[in-house]
Amino acid sequence: MLTRRRCETVRQRRATSLAEAKNQMEEPSWTFLTNHSHVLLCLVQDPEARMRDVAERVGVTERAVQRIVSELESAGYVTRTREGRRNSYEVNGALPLRHPVEGHQNLDALIRLILKTRPRAKR
Repeated sequence: MLTRRRCETVRQRRATSLAEAKNQMEEPSWTFLTNHSHVLLCLVQDPEARMRDVAERVGVTERAVQRIVSELESAGYVTRTREGRRNSYEVNGALPLRHPVEGHQNLDALIRLILKTRPRAKR
């Protein structure tokens, strides 16, 4: 009986290891774009998006999205407008990207690259 239990434990460990390996292959541990760019792209696609929805789409907490939006707003990349109980966001695509490697391009170039076209701003 002891041997049978050990064999079952080994099989369970192997199954768990295989499942973990499969999950790691399906969900990459890193991406080329940051959470800041993911949040910003979500706001370009849906300027009236709720932070909860953006968080779910990006894969971070709602609080993290709130912090990111606040940082983007402080840097001038996003303008927040209160409309009743909701917020609306406008992205300033004319600003340059922040890192020296891509600083020669503006935000609109990144948006066009990822989204193919930039949706018109709501007026």
